[in-house]
Amino acid sequence: MARSMLLLACALVVLASSTLSSAAVVEHSFQVKNLTIGRLCRQQTITAVNGSLPGPTIRVQEGDTLIVHVSNESPYNITIHWHGIFQIRSIWADGPNMITQCPIRPGNSYTYKFRIINQEGTLWWHAHISMLRATVHGAFIIRPKSGHKYPFPKPDKEVPIVLGEWWNDDIMDVANRGEITGVGPRISDAFTINGRPGDLYPCSENQTYKLKVEKGKTYLLRIINAALNNQLFFKIANHKFTVVAVDAGYTDPYVTDVVVIAPGQTTDVLLKADQPVGSYYMAARAYAAPPPTIVAFNMNTTRGIVVYDGASTANPIMPALPAYNDTPTAYTFYSNITGLSGGPQWVPCPRRADERMFVTLGLGLEQCPANATCQGPGSQRLSASMNNHSFQAPTSLSILQAYFFNVGGVYEPNFPNQPPVKFDYTNTNVSNDMSLLFPPKTTSVKMLKFNSTVEMVLQNTALIAVESHPMHLHGYDFYVLAQGFGNYNASRDSKNFNLVNPQRRNTIAVPIGGWAVIRFRANNPGVWFMHCHFDVHLPWGLATTFIVENGPTPSTMLPPPPADLPQC
Repeated sequence: MARSMLLLACALVVLASSTLSSAAVVEHSFQVKNLTIGRLCRQQTITAVNGSLPGPTIRVQEGDTLIVHVSNESPYNITIHWHGIFQIRSIWADGPNMITQCPIRPGNSYTYKFRIINQEGTLWWHAHISMLRATVHGAFIIRPKSGHKYPFPKPDKEVPIVLGEWWNDDIMDVANRGEITGVGPRISDAFTINGRPGDLYPCSENQTYKLKVEKGKTYLLRIINAALNNQLFFKIANHKFTVVAVDAGYTDPYVTDVVVIAPGQTTDVLLKADQPVGSYYMAARAYAAPPPTIVAFNMNTTRGIVVYDGASTANPIMPALPAYNDTPTAYTFYSNITGLSGGPQWVPCPRRADERMFVTLGLGLEQCPANATCQGPGSQRLSASMNNHSFQAPTSLSILQAYFFNVGGVYEPNFPNQPPVKFDYTNTNVSNDMSLLFPPKTTSVKMLKFNSTVEMVLQNTALIAVESHPMHLHGYDFYVLAQGFGNYNASRDSKNFNLVNPQRRNTIAVPIGGWAVIRFRANNPGVWFMHCHFDVHLPWGLATTFIVENGPTPSTMLPPPPADLPQC
């Protein structure tokens, strides 16, 4: 018996050392500074990382530790968010401004350090302050640890496809003017593929992204929507995609000729080069709400070229993109994706919920200051809210610091489980109901017990306008149990919950004029931001914060802050 126990102990030591030896420390230095580049017939100064747009791609394996030294040589405050990373016991590295940290001031530096735990796939990183993520962003690729395989045939090549937006203007000037007018920033001048607008825009023939392929080979496209304010349709002429992952969660293979992707989301697809040798456009343009809508959108198209080996780039074939308001196509894509039950990193969906929340999402108004001229409806400022609470970030201390050090007066633990007023949420007749349009500004948070299972109905409203809201939750993936249009009906719609193989995401595009139901287990203690990933909606207040209490053991408790954490 003693000999058996000794052998078991030795085996465990070997296994542990093997696991540790397969993990690595990956180190990067991010130099954030202004960069002047040519786009759309002009020279424009942007804020960028290491002199490139998009910024550097981070490549790690599951289990690795990432260290990123950020030096802020720009004229603006900066933070970096590692979008979709769980940050297990490393919440101080999450990055949302005034939620988990104060900003890195110009001339200062900060080092982010965290481990990649139980995640693989495509994520991304970006600035999390004002509109700087327009140019401060990049891909974040997590491969399986050594000896582990993808749950699909190994591709011949992997290619990040970062979809973005471009302004012929200083992005902070755009943000500031939007703040002054009260109606948000003006629309972008172009969409981009890997930082390039494509040949439909002026002076851009030589700024068209080209993907070279060989006939018969398969390519894993890691598609990221880094745009600030637009969901996008993406197609490649005469080719189909097989979706194999979304938001770094593997999916059942889903064949489609169009990808729909909201800001903040990622979609991994296999592209087989199975067409006649030639050149084919890849193209993207907006998917937006039908009128009436209060926010304009860029109606242009960006495109790159897929070029087969042996072909020229002359006369590529153009795909037929869906109409900008093709909601049936968008809904078909979003609702047909299912999780790869039993696949790598799969965790079964909790069958019961401990806490249920019904949360309305919508636009509203804020009183125009006496000394200002506002251009929103009724000469007011546009606002936004969740359950009639319009989120306002603190200014003196981050919420995480206030919680950890028990500092009062920074936030209120009073975010409600239900909207204060029930109404016909998606009926456009309520769009100008003045009794519903002025949500109070508040730093309101929701307290959650450790390891509780939370179910949220996210219900869009028709206040001001009928829109979609891509909702992102920091620190967690969640299961998408169901989604639909109109007002959520629990007795009817709960019968359609997928509890077997629901898709796992960190960002959900709540359908236009509709709802989505998500569920997650609050087993990651800390302060976690939930917000709309339309940059125009976040500063208006379409956000809240969850505080997940400590667990019973040291490994399930908040660690102390790093010594060099930026101070306000």
